[in-house]
Amino acid sequence: MRIIGVCRFSYPALGGFKRMHDTVAEREAYLYAPTRMALRFAHFEALTLPSVAAQTDPDFTFLILIGEHMPEPWLDRLKALCAPIPQIKIVPRAPLKHRLALQLAIQDELGEARPESLQFRLDDDDAMGVDFIELARSVARRSGRLRRRQPRTAIEFNTGYSATLSASGIIAEDVISSFWACGLAVHFAEGDDKTIMNFGHHKLHHIMPSIIHPRPAMYIRAKHADNDSAAKFRPRRLKPLSDAQRQIFKTRFNVDEEHVRDVFAALDAPHA
Repeated sequence: MRIIGVCRFSYPALGGFKRMHDTVAEREAYLYAPTRMALRFAHFEALTLPSVAAQTDPDFTFLILIGEHMPEPWLDRLKALCAPIPQIKIVPRAPLKHRLALQLAIQDELGEARPESLQFRLDDDDAMGVDFIELARSVARRSGRLRRRQPRTAIEFNTGYSATLSASGIIAEDVISSFWACGLAVHFAEGDDKTIMNFGHHKLHHIMPSIIHPRPAMYIRAKHADNDSAAKFRPRRLKPLSDAQRQIFKTRFNVDEEHVRDVFAALDAPHA
């Protein structure tokens, strides 16, 4: 069973953002603006990469979709951060609709044989549980009888955290979600030419059987002003981590609050 994850990192898609632009050049100028890129890299380095690197089952591929014209300083930094993690493949693409671009990246990785696969998606400012790959594979294997009758099956771990990161540390709240993109995987039978990006994640349970696991906590979803859903950004309910939560963030997600402070302090530091 191939396990493939996808992530877009400042990819200049045609559509797919709440903030619209008239041309690709305008979209790229917005995406690659230094202040925005510094914020994306800070979340990527503090949240996403630690959780990918610490997976207890290393047998997976994580595709990071980028634009063909990402400026070299950012591209060099991205390559340097990802180099120690062998599961990561950086995939440059010309501008396409974001769903199509991610579909093609997954299909290219699977090849023409289209083997049985488990697919997931993760934003570049979110984290997944360090045992996400292991437990998703286990659930898929244990649901073999169901899968033999169904071409596709969704697997959702619906418990996690919303969090905001800063030089002061982490503020967060417990969350029980309903088919968010994080904490979610879809099993595809051998020969299926569809991908997880062919379906809206909020409606997966409308069109395929779904297995929901409320434990363990399986994602951290970042909330900040550059979220594509920034209009919904409401930090009031987030609280500083308790000692117990701080330990959960470290053991469940490989996210260390001291490292977060260091990364975001560097982000806020004045530059000569």
